[in-house]
Amino acid sequence: MTQMRAQNQQELIYKRGQAGITKASVTIVFDNSDKSKSPDSLRDYKQITVTRQIALPNVNKYLLNGHKSTQQNIQTLFQSVQLNINNPNFVIMQGRITKVLNMRPQEILGMVEEAAGTRMFEERKDKAFKTMAKKDKRVQEILSIQREEITPRLEKLRKQKRSFIEYQKSVSELEKIGRVLRAYEWMESHHRVVHKEQEIQKQEAEIKAVQEGSLKAQRECEAAEKDMEAVTKQRDAEVAKGGKLKKLEEEVQELAKAAHKSKTQVDLKETTIKDEEANVNTLNDELEALQASLADKKAQVGTLSASFDNINAEYTTSTGKLATAEELLQSLLTGLSSSESNASGGGYMGQLATARARIAQGQAERKQCTVKLEMNEKELKTLQARWKEVERDARDGQKNLAVKKSAVDECRKKLEKCGWDEQKEKAGEEKMREAKAVVRRLVEEHDRVKQGLGRLDFDYSDPYPNFDRRKVKGQAATLISLDEEHYNKATALEIAAGGKLFQVVVENEKIGTDILKNGRLKKRVTLIPLNKISTYRLSNKQLEAAQRLAPGKVRPALSLVTYEDEVANAIAYVFSDNLICDDAESAKRVTFSKEVGVRSVTLEGDVYDPSGTLSGGSAPSGSGLLIRVQALLVVGAQLSEAREQLVALENEENRTRKVREGWRQLMQDLEMKEHEAKLMEQQIEGSNAARIGTQVEELKQTIESLKLAFQAAETKVTDAEEECKKLERDMAEFKNNKEGKTEELKADISKQKKALQKQAVHVKTQQKEVQTARLELEQIEQDIKTTTLSLEETQAGVKILQRDLDKLTVEVSTTEAAHARAEKKLQEERATLSRFDNELKALASVIKDKKQFVQQAELDVKGKEHAVQALNKEKVAAANQMTNLEKQYEWIVEDKDQFGKEGTQYHFAKQDIPELRKRAGKLEEEQKDKKKNINSKVMNMIDNVEKREAELQKNLSTIMKDKDMIEETIEELDRYKRDALQKTWEKVNGDFGSIFGELLPGNFAKLQPPEGQDLMDGLEVKVQLGSVWKQSLTELSGGQRQDDLFRAFKPAPMYILDEIDAALDLSHTQHIGQLFKSRFTGSQFIVVSLKEGLFSNANVLFRARFRDGTSVVERTASRSGSTLYNNGNENGGDERTRRRRGDGVS
Repeated sequence: MTQMRAQNQQELIYKRGQAGITKASVTIVFDNSDKSKSPDSLRDYKQITVTRQIALPNVNKYLLNGHKSTQQNIQTLFQSVQLNINNPNFVIMQGRITKVLNMRPQEILGMVEEAAGTRMFEERKDKAFKTMAKKDKRVQEILSIQREEITPRLEKLRKQKRSFIEYQKSVSELEKIGRVLRAYEWMESHHRVVHKEQEIQKQEAEIKAVQEGSLKAQRECEAAEKDMEAVTKQRDAEVAKGGKLKKLEEEVQELAKAAHKSKTQVDLKETTIKDEEANVNTLNDELEALQASLADKKAQVGTLSASFDNINAEYTTSTGKLATAEELLQSLLTGLSSSESNASGGGYMGQLATARARIAQGQAERKQCTVKLEMNEKELKTLQARWKEVERDARDGQKNLAVKKSAVDECRKKLEKCGWDEQKEKAGEEKMREAKAVVRRLVEEHDRVKQGLGRLDFDYSDPYPNFDRRKVKGQAATLISLDEEHYNKATALEIAAGGKLFQVVVENEKIGTDILKNGRLKKRVTLIPLNKISTYRLSNKQLEAAQRLAPGKVRPALSLVTYEDEVANAIAYVFSDNLICDDAESAKRVTFSKEVGVRSVTLEGDVYDPSGTLSGGSAPSGSGLLIRVQALLVVGAQLSEAREQLVALENEENRTRKVREGWRQLMQDLEMKEHEAKLMEQQIEGSNAARIGTQVEELKQTIESLKLAFQAAETKVTDAEEECKKLERDMAEFKNNKEGKTEELKADISKQKKALQKQAVHVKTQQKEVQTARLELEQIEQDIKTTTLSLEETQAGVKILQRDLDKLTVEVSTTEAAHARAEKKLQEERATLSRFDNELKALASVIKDKKQFVQQAELDVKGKEHAVQALNKEKVAAANQMTNLEKQYEWIVEDKDQFGKEGTQYHFAKQDIPELRKRAGKLEEEQKDKKKNINSKVMNMIDNVEKREAELQKNLSTIMKDKDMIEETIEELDRYKRDALQKTWEKVNGDFGSIFGELLPGNFAKLQPPEGQDLMDGLEVKVQLGSVWKQSLTELSGGQRQDDLFRAFKPAPMYILDEIDAALDLSHTQHIGQLFKSRFTGSQFIVVSLKEGLFSNANVLFRARFRDGTSVVERTASRSGSTLYNNGNENGGDERTRRRRGDGVS
């Protein structure tokens, strides 16, 4: 409305609707025949008709090709064809030019944006930013709702939900547990009824059986007494025969020692054999290494010898040359030759003859090489022909050999990766041998020490299979440790403990009973069960009193020894409350003191008893036992440690068994594959193809040698010829300049002598290296002989040791067999005597048992009668409990058939009933506390809140996705806008300068960004008038300025111009008219003008004037070249007297 004279929309309607006309409309018809400039959505239309209607009251209606459309769609359509209605640059009115010239760079850039059609992108971008702001606001609202309302409420409800679920679970669990417990109580009562009934019947039967057994026992007791008398007489007769048993025991002991000794020798022999075999392997490895070194050293000697020969030959040649030069000099100076072998005479003539002789010799050698070369090449061709016949076999053999070698390499790689090697194997075997040797040595030492402690020999057999021997701790003396500082008190401690030192400590009385009954003990022993033994120790009061009476001279016996905690009670029982005193006076004071009053022993072994008795005198025969036991304990500890190490090594061996077995298998495979490869290589080397191939290679080498010899002969001939020429030149020079030539020879001889001295040093150095290498070679050969001899001797020693081992093995077998026979005889003799003892003990026990049985039977009958009465009472009580439970819980009658059955909830065998009772009590207490704080409606409440939370989260996710899409769209619009503006600016800038040059020849204008800024910051107008650049068009006339404001890049379909030629002369007006016609062929210009320069270039003319008081518009379309104009005027060229109204003109 700002571009119109009307103040509001109602003024556009005829007489503001008061004449009965309530609406006004305007229509614009566009020629859409040029499809390249058509809007994308309307390419299929030949014409585009846009209509706007205004109706009362304030009703706007837009039509596009006769169809209703929105204002936004119409604006977008106009913007896409450079008709921005909101900023109508296509309407140029009076005063508009000055505004444009005064525009800032950003505003001029806006006009370029209009030309590029990117204005609509800015509008969309602004809308996108507004939408993003709304989205951000909505996101903050959602987050605020979640943070302030949803999350706190959800946390509270979830906590209540967890409490409610826990409460429900506990209720269900309590009900289930209660059902099981009631069923168990009923089942238990039922079992008690049945069990009591069975026990009553059993007790009655037992009463009857006991009465019958009592009578039978009385009869058996009388018979046993008679048998006992007869067995006693037989035993007395057998004992009277003599000491046969003792002799058998001594024989068994000697044979056992001999067998052990033989076994030890066998083990030593086996260890020695293994060591010798390892030595054989080591010698084999050394021999292989020496042989490899021998080959390398031979090659080195050959190389050094060849080098020395070459150097020596060069030295000999240089020596000969020097001698020849000296002889020549002597001949020239004296006329005599020093060489007796030179038959040709001395001087130049003698050397010339020698050189010619070398030429002849070289030619002969060259000819000989040529003949041999031809013969060998001919033979080579023959052999190569034969080689082609066998080449395939040779190639196949080589291929097979390569496969074998590849298999060997693969096997070696597997060996490297298997995690084991020969070094580890040898180290493991060595450690195992050493560990076994240490164990054997310690066992022998332990046995030797133990033999001196005969009374500590306690042997027994396992009373039953898998018996745990750790439960038998051993004799008390072996469980005591005594420090060296207390060795002087050992005698006193032995006397204080007495025979208790030889008593055996066991874990409990059951172990002791099993050993006594089934342990096959060889002598009478006393057992100390740790769980039954009672001890007596000194009180603190008694100990303080004793130390007060004899300060520093008295101490408890128990404090002088150390022991394990698990046998503390047994050791306390052994030493009891005995005191050890340094002298007799101290012992008297503490023993007979009323405050102490305990048994005391002096260091000399005298015993003072509170009862008044004294004992002493000579030391007991077993004196020093505890000291010897300490040696036994030390050896035993070492033996235990050695056995642990041996067990650890055996475990390690078992752990790595698979790896070692895999390594051994791979070693076997490697040896087999290497052997196969070696056989294959030998087979290939011995084949006809290999022989022919070898001959071919030898011939090739011979040919190469002949070629080298031919070249050497050729060189020899060439050198000799050169020497002849040189000698002839020297002879000629000598004739002309005898003194100069002589001086030259002297200088040459001096030079040769210096060079020869250097060569002599090099020859000596090389000779020393050759001699050193040959000496090393001889040493290696000598080492190989020595190693071979040592290997043979070692292998012979292994064979001798193996024969000795076989003999010892036979000896061990013989000794063990003899020991077994003697042991059998000893057992038979012992069995004979023990049979009588056992029989007498058994009879005595039977008699005693029978008498006790009769007495016990009478008591049992009375007890069982009382038990029957009690069982009847318990049976009635259980039956009453069953009845009460059935009345209280009706479901028991229905489900009692399932009680105790597997697969039901009443399977009591898989349930811990005491634990269930505890659980039920705990659940009842918890329910009482929880019931007060339970919200029963929490499930429905939390569902609603969670749905609300999920809905908000979904909305938030959707908004964030939309936001991301909008941001991507904005980035895409910015990029497209910049590209479009760049292209538009470049095009507009070029057209602007071109148009300016046409209107003002010799001048130029351009659009460019302000200095130091970018295209997106704006554009400025720069004008070149002659050679001077101006910052604007202000120096031009108004009309000339107007001429430069039209766009040639994407021009609008139409322009509206209001008297733009008012300030122009006729020539400029004519230029503008021609410019419209030539430059803007795709645009329509609606021009208000009063000059012929524009009329003559117009397609259609509209003339407005008054006729009879009415405004009349006359239209002349004879100049139009458009199909739109032609189609609109098929019936005539002029349309006259059209009354002015709201129709558009195109």
